[in-house]
Amino acid sequence: MAVESPKAASRRGNRAVWTLPGERDIGFRKRTLRDERNIAMARATLRPKHERRVAAGHLWIYQGNIERIEGDPAPGDVIDVFSARGEFLGRGYYNPHSQIAIRLLTRDDRPIDHAFFAERIRKAQAWRARVMPDQTSYRLIYSEGDLLPGLIVDRYEDVLVVQFLTLGMEVRRDEIIAALEEVVEPRAVFERSDVASRRHEGLEPRVGLLRGELPPQPMTITENGLAFEVDVVEGQKTGYFLDQKVNRTLLAPLVEGARVLDVFCHTGSFSVHALHYGAREVTGIDSSEQAVAAAQRNVERNGLGDRARFEVANAFDRLRELEREGERFDCVILDPPAFAKGKAHVEAAARGYKEVNLRALKLLEPGGFLVTCSCSHHMSPDEFYAVVLDAALDARKHLRVVDTRGQAPDHPVLAGVPETAYLKCFIFQVI
Repeated sequence: MAVESPKAASRRGNRAVWTLPGERDIGFRKRTLRDERNIAMARATLRPKHERRVAAGHLWIYQGNIERIEGDPAPGDVIDVFSARGEFLGRGYYNPHSQIAIRLLTRDDRPIDHAFFAERIRKAQAWRARVMPDQTSYRLIYSEGDLLPGLIVDRYEDVLVVQFLTLGMEVRRDEIIAALEEVVEPRAVFERSDVASRRHEGLEPRVGLLRGELPPQPMTITENGLAFEVDVVEGQKTGYFLDQKVNRTLLAPLVEGARVLDVFCHTGSFSVHALHYGAREVTGIDSSEQAVAAAQRNVERNGLGDRARFEVANAFDRLRELEREGERFDCVILDPPAFAKGKAHVEAAARGYKEVNLRALKLLEPGGFLVTCSCSHHMSPDEFYAVVLDAALDARKHLRVVDTRGQAPDHPVLAGVPETAYLKCFIFQVI
């Protein structure tokens, strides 16, 4: 991976970019020569009755929904969308090389320009200020949830981490970055567009500093009044999992004086919250040495290290060992990575979720609590709930439902777009 020097970055206006070999700077020269890309230069007409999902709120239009394209739109261009009866449905960006051919940005005919992005970002920031006024680190832009499909922006104190997931957003990166600078005034903007989904859009990974000066990594953020380290350069995703911030506070009435097991603990965010809320001791398990080391540092930076112990281990194997050793806990937290990456993996994922929940339930004391999560979008809440109940049946445990939750409000769910809802968090008590 080639790294641009700070001096070279400075000559390019602090736009240092790390690229993989063979990457092309898609669309930038063309974008500067074609300001008309901000307005629709073509129109798509949908097949009869194929407008229903869009009219109900969805933003995606698949290749198979389209009857015809009029005009000659280039990949990434703005295109207007009409029903078979000629009704205007909205305006979005076009990629003929993607299964999702059009992603709508607006239901009216406004230009998709700097002012458009600045307005969307202001509205997104206002929503976060309304629903989580005390938080200084949060997801600022959640793609479709904020009517900006293909764009993710996470705010870590005064640093923004961006992901351009689609070609339509990639060709508008300069306008988007300028709008973010205008509205948020960050210290730095760092790109982590190193996700596999970009390949479906014909894009290569991109990682690097786009604007400003990045503080030394890892940096420290505050969540719910607690301190956590975040490495925006080397950490998973954009550096931290912000979607569980509210669910972590649900531990408060559950863990006073408790012995807690945090499985798939990552960098210890649930562990730190459990200790802060009065847990007697916490054991954390994760397969990543790097994550476990960060978890240990996180409990120490919050003055809680004397009650925590972390292990590098395979979660499934270690849960079986703990059962054989006769260990018992008052609370078990399960926050695994997505077991189902696609629809084809749901059956295998269900087996994995059942196994890990079965082992967790066998480790719980009577009256103990199971906090179990799934971030697999392709497994519905009802399916996940059924898997946990099936595990309880095999474990010969009876459960009381304490709470059911989803992702934090900085990951807003857009009605009509089920793909924006992915996180399930169930809390059960063994009775």
